[in-house]
Amino acid sequence: MTKRTWFGIACAALAASAAAQTQQPDLPLWEAGMFGGAATTPAYPGADDRSTRALVLPMLIYRGKVLRSDRSGIGARLINTERVELDIGFALSLPARSKDVGARAGMPDLNSLLEFGPRLKVRLTDRTRLELPLRLPLELRNGFERQGLVFEPRLVFETAAADGKWSADASIGAVYGNTKLNQYFYEVAPQYATATRPRYQADGGLMMTRLGASLSRRLSPDWRIFGFARYDNLSHSANRDSPLFRKTSGLSAGIGFSWTAHRSAARAWE
Repeated sequence: MTKRTWFGIACAALAASAAAQTQQPDLPLWEAGMFGGAATTPAYPGADDRSTRALVLPMLIYRGKVLRSDRSGIGARLINTERVELDIGFALSLPARSKDVGARAGMPDLNSLLEFGPRLKVRLTDRTRLELPLRLPLELRNGFERQGLVFEPRLVFETAAADGKWSADASIGAVYGNTKLNQYFYEVAPQYATATRPRYQADGGLMMTRLGASLSRRLSPDWRIFGFARYDNLSHSANRDSPLFRKTSGLSAGIGFSWTAHRSAARAWE
């Protein structure tokens, strides 16, 4: 996702805790419990204000033949072969209130974005995969207004200990947004222009390049802890001249846990 607030980052980081499990062939059809943690992240890409959040939320994992709900999100798997997988996924980001962000004072809030769309995953080696997600962001609390398109290709490297206790991954990628999405973050309409915030018309294009890493440790069959970090480089952003664009880099980091309270006797569709 583009506006990576705590919820979106936590879901991505929790995917690392599933990496070791994917090496195991016999998994429950469903698991239920909770996950939680704390993270700090820029309020939006290029912001000099930060957002720090701590949450505890329910967790439901469902490994159906088509419908999938796991630590990497909710989606429908349309194609699943040894090397290629195609699914339709959903993701959600939390809002950034303009009163908490100096550069956006007096401007509309950045509301939560519900993103959905196809994601192609190509297994290059046993430990390496290419992900090609194309998502349509819809702004919640504003009549589900469409906020453009985002394309976020990335290369993922993953590894896990033989006993399944440790797992880790690292990724490198980029985020591209069309004109509509970049306007959502960086445009300054005439009515919001001030002496220190001139009018600006945003363009589509590269938003950032991205490096990420996460580490997960299984403490018991039911408990797992994780940590993650992500670095965004925005120095080549198509809208670095926007008055809302304050920093050419951003660092996000956090820690968390997941706890499985119940799991099914039925086995997963894999």
